[in-house]
Amino acid sequence: MGIEIEDKFDVPPDYELPDLGATIGPKSYQLVALYYDTADLRLARRGVTLRRRRGGSDPGWHLKLPKAKGARQEITHPLTRSIKVVPTELSDLVLAFTRGADLQIVAELDTRRTVVRLGNDLEVADDRVKGTVTGEEPRVVRWREVEAELLDGDRKLLAKVGKKIMKAGAKPAGAASKLARLLEPAPLERAATEPGSAGAVVVDYLAGHVAALLSQDPRVRRAEDDAVHQMRVASRRMRSALKAFKSIITDTDELQEELKWLGTVLGEARDLEVIRARFDGHLRSLAPELVTGPIQTRLGEDLHRREQEAYERIREALRGERYFALLDALDRLVSAPKLTGKAGKPAQQQLPAAAAKNWNRVTRAYDTAQAIDDPERREIAMHDVRKAAKRARYTAEALRPALGKDMGRLAKHAEAVQEVLGKHQDGVVAQETLAKEAETARQAGEDTFTYGLLIGIERNTAERAHAEFPAVWARTVEAVGKLL
Repeated sequence: MGIEIEDKFDVPPDYELPDLGATIGPKSYQLVALYYDTADLRLARRGVTLRRRRGGSDPGWHLKLPKAKGARQEITHPLTRSIKVVPTELSDLVLAFTRGADLQIVAELDTRRTVVRLGNDLEVADDRVKGTVTGEEPRVVRWREVEAELLDGDRKLLAKVGKKIMKAGAKPAGAASKLARLLEPAPLERAATEPGSAGAVVVDYLAGHVAALLSQDPRVRRAEDDAVHQMRVASRRMRSALKAFKSIITDTDELQEELKWLGTVLGEARDLEVIRARFDGHLRSLAPELVTGPIQTRLGEDLHRREQEAYERIREALRGERYFALLDALDRLVSAPKLTGKAGKPAQQQLPAAAAKNWNRVTRAYDTAQAIDDPERREIAMHDVRKAAKRARYTAEALRPALGKDMGRLAKHAEAVQEVLGKHQDGVVAQETLAKEAETARQAGEDTFTYGLLIGIERNTAERAHAEFPAVWARTVEAVGKLL
């Protein structure tokens, strides 16, 4: 697996590469690549490319995922004999895009590549391409393009080289990839909304998080760091938005339930991931003589095993028809949402009320909790305050691009409430987990001294957050009152 940071340029047939300074090369290669997609080009429409390439310095199978934060993730697999069967390791990673549809050869690219290097920092490739669209009516297209790719340099070098290339007559590439240029896939459908309208703001927000969820799917299947968390957040944000903006988009109750299901599927592995890292940090902070018994095995390896088992359950769910149906529903949400009459009105008129309404839910939940005499029941009710604060934060963040900095401030205030309550809740849950692990250790005849220390640390964390909350709440209420 690698991360590509590159810029592409369209150049005329007679283009001459400018003097880039001290270079290594040129070297030339003949590259022949077969590209795979569904019959309706589901991968190409999402900016995903899957190819089998011969020639050059890296022959094999290459899966390139959509660009994110200026970089593309590339996953490789050794060359196989068959050109008809895509390796399962790669076909599984694009299931969120294919949704089970068959992969087939859709194009062939024959590229004469000439490469020069700026030391080990950057590589510039001059490509003369013959592209063939396969199928019942084959079509051949020829063109030339230049790619500048960072190897071990910084983005300033990439920008500097890019300027030189354009000054010599190149233009930024009109397509994200050679395949997109050749196939010209139809763009993804988007709802027709009036710019600046409430509907446009909400649909744009939802579309962004549909894309975020899909971008994390292959990373979740590979159990990459933070991927489950990011995918879970995307699903939660969409569910929260559908609740908050039900006066703009209607008939989403079933979709909300399916997003809740996905969040639950992802939650087990994420929670184990977080708590394992939490306990590992505690154990590292203790003096060696205070760590007794095989506690590191129980709180490390045992939790990691459970985490891997949870990941396998996630993979099973992400291969299922229920998940594919959810993704189809999300596509329909973006392309053909059921918009109300309010959706066509200016965002500035319609959406501020949603922010105020969701903050009022937080204060009502707080008042309800404080009216409960029983401490245990009040504790449970305060968890509802945390959830309401998270929803208020998500709503404000969704509205910030349209409504300005006040929404950003509201989001930060709601996040402050969410975080302090979250610290308390996490400390309580950690104590319960440690108590269960300690009992298992005790029954196995193991020393449980360190478990007691960790429970004490977590109790102290929870109590500090509990003591801190009234001041945080008072400051937040005052600040939000000035905003709303």
